[in-house]
Amino acid sequence: MKFTKMQGIGNDYLYINCFEEKVENPQDLARRMSDRHFGAGGDGIVLIGPGGEADFEMRMFNADGSEAEMCGNAARCVGKYVREKGLTAKDQVRLKTGSGIRVLELRTQGNIVESVRVDMGAPELKPEKIPVLLPGDRAINAPIVIHGEEFRMTCVSMGNPHAVIFVKDADQTDVHGLGRELETHPLFPRRTNVEFVSVLKRDELRIRVWERGSGETMACGTGACASLAAGVLNQLCERTVRMRLNGGELRLSWDEKTGHIFQEGPAAFVYEGEWLN
Repeated sequence: MKFTKMQGIGNDYLYINCFEEKVENPQDLARRMSDRHFGAGGDGIVLIGPGGEADFEMRMFNADGSEAEMCGNAARCVGKYVREKGLTAKDQVRLKTGSGIRVLELRTQGNIVESVRVDMGAPELKPEKIPVLLPGDRAINAPIVIHGEEFRMTCVSMGNPHAVIFVKDADQTDVHGLGRELETHPLFPRRTNVEFVSVLKRDELRIRVWERGSGETMACGTGACASLAAGVLNQLCERTVRMRLNGGELRLSWDEKTGHIFQEGPAAFVYEGEWLN
């Protein structure tokens, strides 16, 4: 089976063209292929196939085999893949995901996609739809105790659940210990992604991400969007910001008129491979 490794600011997945390949058990395949010692290595796998009412469909599976609803970095990579592999000649692509159809705007130079702007949709703030088992209409700056220490989290869904915690210095935060505890906390019936965010300037944030099913990753597009929403809701940042993640930077804007968050950043091919197992 042929596959392509791609990365969006270090968030690396193994992409499979399901117009040509057949994947029977994606959960098991994701676990085996994603292993960085015994497999190809990655944060998971992404299946690209026919989209029905959209141009294409993206299904993604984390390194532990669990299926994820959406990933902004993966969506950008799919945009680059379908255009540069000749699956479309469009500069605007409708992509079906587990959280609905997303519109990708491909910024091209000749036949090369230099960056992709994704309409990530509107953040969902109602606790029951995130889901998080907290009362009220929103979970903004809500207290949670981990290892005897109280933290404040803002919960957001970008098609997948996020708990955003603002910290003094994200680089000095115990992302692995706290992220693991928060991901599986009983308040989150479907587990959660966790973002640890430092405000550098009103228009610049530093983020480290613990991804549900994958652990700390180099970047998370939906996590960046959730962090922007949380920052605005807590009056800590502007509606247009630069996000500094482990793997690079994203440009994000929360449109006041539509309520949608737009994300723009790069996507890159790493290598082509053939899976023999």
